[in-house]
Parts: sequence; structure tokens; C-alpha cells
Amino acid sequence: MQNYLTKDETITVSNVDYLIQSLKDRQQFYDHEQLAENIGISSATWSLFGVVWPSSRILAATVCVLDFEGKRVLEIGCGLGLSSIVLHGMGVDITASDYHPLAKEFLDENVLRNKMLPIKFQTGNWETDNPLLGEFDLIIGSDVLYEPAHAESVSQFIDSHSSDNVKVVIVDPDRGNRAKFTKKMIALGYAHQFERFNQQGSNEVSCKGRILHYQRRN
Repeated sequence: MQNYLTKDETITVSNVDYLIQSLKDRQQFYDHEQLAENIGISSATWSLFGVVWPSSRILAATVCVLDFEGKRVLEIGCGLGLSSIVLHGMGVDITASDYHPLAKEFLDENVLRNKMLPIKFQTGNWETDNPLLGEFDLIIGSDVLYEPAHAESVSQFIDSHSSDNVKVVIVDPDRGNRAKFTKKMIALGYAHQFERFNQQGSNEVSCKGRILHYQRRN
């Protein structure tokens, strides 16, 4: 029996509506079997996966116009999987990944609500290897640099699952760890450029920061 509350949201990306089930608010918490606690997710951060963050909307709108022909795509820290659902609906070869114990359950539910076939999902703990993931031609993520340690762990995780010609798109809402992350990526052999964004509106959509682009140097 679930001991947390949810709500339904309609998110519009590129003039298409998507029905997304999310947690009712950030006060929700349920970890009866300590699955989250055992992998380092505290009660204070447990609910963060279940929010449609403004940066996830920016990511979905940014990547849906890219060229995906012949590309394998990985979303890291997918949370509710908005971008994965958008790309899956476009016929993109997308794999969603997250390490929260409920991420796959919410992703599967949101896929059903949007009348889609299942999306490939793999556990994506940035601190450990997952050989089942393989390599990808495009790796995307939003708000994945929220801890100082993520500059190291996320860059190494991305590099471990990158093809020779990989491109990386990260939406960062000015968390403060961007510069360190970019230095790590450059040291690993990636070229870098960015574009700023400043999206105005309600608290649910208001967001500013940078869209970070990386590409492995040949």
C-alpha cells in the first residue's frame, strides 16, 4: 500500500500535451523497507525525484528538436521521465535511468497514462558502474549537478557510457557546480559550449540557468 499522495499534471512540450503523475508535494515520504535509505537517499531528498522541475521542462523542449537518426539516447537522473516520454513518443531509441527506488514505477505509470509502449529503463547510480547500460550517442539530463560531488561522479558516469561521437546536453539551473563539472568534462576530452535561458512564469515553470553542450573530441 502506498503511503504517499500523488497528483496529475498536464505538461505541454512543443504543442503536445503529456499527462504526468507526480508527487502531490515535496513533503511526501514513504520508505517502509528502507530501500532509499540503503542507497543514500535521505528523507529530506526522497521526494525530489517525483517533482516536475522547471529544468526538466527546459530539457524536454530543448532535445525534442535534435537529430536522433541512428542514435541511442540515455537520460540520466530521469526522475518522472518527462524527456524520455517525449522522445519515446517521437520514436527515439531512448533509455531512461535513475537510482531512486520508485523512478521506474512512476515512469511505467506515466507511459501508460500517455498510451505508449514501455520505455527501456536501467538503474543509474552515478557512484557505481552499470555494464548493462552500454554506450550512447546522446546523453541528456536536467538539474543533475545539485551536489558538489556530482561534478566528479556525473562526469565519470557520462564518460563511461559515451560512444566515440557522443553529444551531451545538460540543463543546469545555476546550482553552482557547473564550472567544476565543465573542467572535469574538458579534462576527459570533451569540447564545451553553452547557452543561457531565463524562463518566466509561475513557480512551476520559472527557471534560469544554462544549457550545457559537450561533445567528445575526435
